[in-house]
Amino acid sequence: MYRYDEFDSALVQDRIAEFRDQVARRVSGALTEDQFKPLRLMNGVYLQLHAYMLRVAVPYGVMRSAQMRKLAHIARTYDKGYGHFTTRTNIQFNWPALTDIPTILEDLAMVEMHAIQTSGNCIRNVTTDVFAGAADDEIEDPRPWCEILRQWSTIHPEFSFLPRKFKIAVIASETDRAAIRTHDVGLQIVQGADGQTAFRVFVGGGQGRLPHIAKEIASAVPGREILAYLTAILRAYNLLGRRDNIHKARIKILVEAIGIEAFREEVERHHAELRLEDLILPTDELERIRASFAPPPFETLTRHSGAFDRAVLAEPEFARWTRNNVRRHKVAGYASAIISLKPVDGVPGDITAAQMEAVANLAERFGFDEVRAAYEQNLVLPHVRLDELPTIWRALDAAGLATANADLATDIIACPGLDYCSLANARSIPVAQALSRRLADLDHQERIGPVRINMSGCINACGHHHVGHIGILGVDRKGEEFYQITVGGSPDEKAALGEIVGRSLSADETPLAIERALNRYLDIRTDGERFIDTVRRVGASPFREAIYAPLDA
Repeated sequence: MYRYDEFDSALVQDRIAEFRDQVARRVSGALTEDQFKPLRLMNGVYLQLHAYMLRVAVPYGVMRSAQMRKLAHIARTYDKGYGHFTTRTNIQFNWPALTDIPTILEDLAMVEMHAIQTSGNCIRNVTTDVFAGAADDEIEDPRPWCEILRQWSTIHPEFSFLPRKFKIAVIASETDRAAIRTHDVGLQIVQGADGQTAFRVFVGGGQGRLPHIAKEIASAVPGREILAYLTAILRAYNLLGRRDNIHKARIKILVEAIGIEAFREEVERHHAELRLEDLILPTDELERIRASFAPPPFETLTRHSGAFDRAVLAEPEFARWTRNNVRRHKVAGYASAIISLKPVDGVPGDITAAQMEAVANLAERFGFDEVRAAYEQNLVLPHVRLDELPTIWRALDAAGLATANADLATDIIACPGLDYCSLANARSIPVAQALSRRLADLDHQERIGPVRINMSGCINACGHHHVGHIGILGVDRKGEEFYQITVGGSPDEKAALGEIVGRSLSADETPLAIERALNRYLDIRTDGERFIDTVRRVGASPFREAIYAPLDA
């Protein structure tokens, strides 16, 4: 795991001191809120409906137990006892006092954390596959490249004031577990013609008011040249991106407006003009960073543990949890365990201070001191022994964290919505809770199988509803909250935008409508066919009929 060097530490401390002065000037009235806004956004501070919100960066989703304990301390000391994990693998605190935030940032700096690159028109926190370094289908661990991008992009002088925010994700397998095609730039590690690391590059993805799936702009950029190529992309965007209309300022709009071929030509022109020697990544620096992500000291184990098998046979609920929440590891005898933050009637992504401490204890004792934040708003212990899973599960169960629903219908991705956000049109949390209650039966969820339900409280799409297998969008109709349903979206290697199936529904109608769509799937699927496969085969019409016919009767 990467540890900060003296540059990182100095940068964070300087930023904290600067922001403490800015907060003091805001509180004294020397700065208006309009003057303070760009300053606070550079430090991850938003003004929501009821209070300021602090968004803490978790670069590429990786945390140590000490960092998780510090987050618990902040939740307990400065907030209301909990935090909220987002689809960008960051954590948000919704209730800090503005005057406490500089002190919170000092506390975070003690464990090498900060809030830089979590807001503003800059390159945001880089994300990756939550199973990076553990997955058995990856070419190499993508996290060193994420760290390289973090160092390159942090307070980059040319790209600190882009037309709009800019998001990058990196994967290293054919299976996309980081939704790279929904990003401004998505990077897939591939093997170049010389057998060395190269990058397949996608550009122009994004959701929100005008959603787009990213287009491939390059098939194999050599790894040593990736910073130069990204610089060329960002330079083209910085110069050509619109600044007159916030809704048309993202790179997806630029790529769509001029076409991928014209944009590629523009990028190649800038790339040719760059002094490549200044941007070529030195081999020794790459190896230094890679060494920071060396695999843990795995033991030589058999893949099947007697203790694990006995627990599966003896405890049905443990067996269910292993079916749904445990993923195969590339090292025999180990596994990756998903910690669901989606209990029935819970708030998706929320975790209490006590639960953070429980996870930190498990990571320290059983997981090589590492825990990950996932795109799905869950947590993951990436490297645990199979024969220790029963003990881990019992501890999670005692902490209220053993819900066995990963990738099932109640593993709902949702933004905070109108309960917190000043941009939202409708509440997300109550509808997600009602839906989880309606679909709570885990036997029924397992019959349905993997399905991704995403919910956003407004068109900004922080819940990624566009790419949910079933998407739910909160809309405002003359001051009342309604919900528009889409079917057929997907964030993976077959990325697609969902199709709107009909009129928006009330909060009371929506959970029943989703249940009917899932029941229709059970009626028409073929053997072994997942929900999204059925939608791709038959289209949206059968689900539209299931959702609306009874409601319109």
